[in-house]
Amino acid sequence: MRIEHVAMYVNDIEKARDFFVKYLDGKSDDGYHNVKTGFRSYFISFDDGARLEIMNRPDMTDDEKALNRTGLIHIAFSVGSKERVDELTERLNSAGFDIVSGPRTTGDGYYESCIIAIEGNQIEITI
Repeated sequence: MRIEHVAMYVNDIEKARDFFVKYLDGKSDDGYHNVKTGFRSYFISFDDGARLEIMNRPDMTDDEKALNRTGLIHIAFSVGSKERVDELTERLNSAGFDIVSGPRTTGDGYYESCIIAIEGNQIEITI
């Protein structure tokens, strides 16, 4: 069994799509729009087959996203090397994204950094 995709609602669907394509090498489909409900989505595919669905609809709520909350807390992307973690973290920092931690080696042996990227959602970058 494998996870087929993960989905997230966002307010600015175009900005979210551009982030995953520009910084994490995702490939976006052409999108879907249900004109009756206003629902829109894009599937972002990554080289290893993982997919992320970003979605938007007019009747969403946008609660505050505390870092230490229950539920899904981050999406982790493996970039292949310590150097690539460092490079992407610096690139995101230079682009104005908040770095929450790292780059660093965690107590359980991961080399990672964590950023706040899309509308208060955390992205982890690891080897």
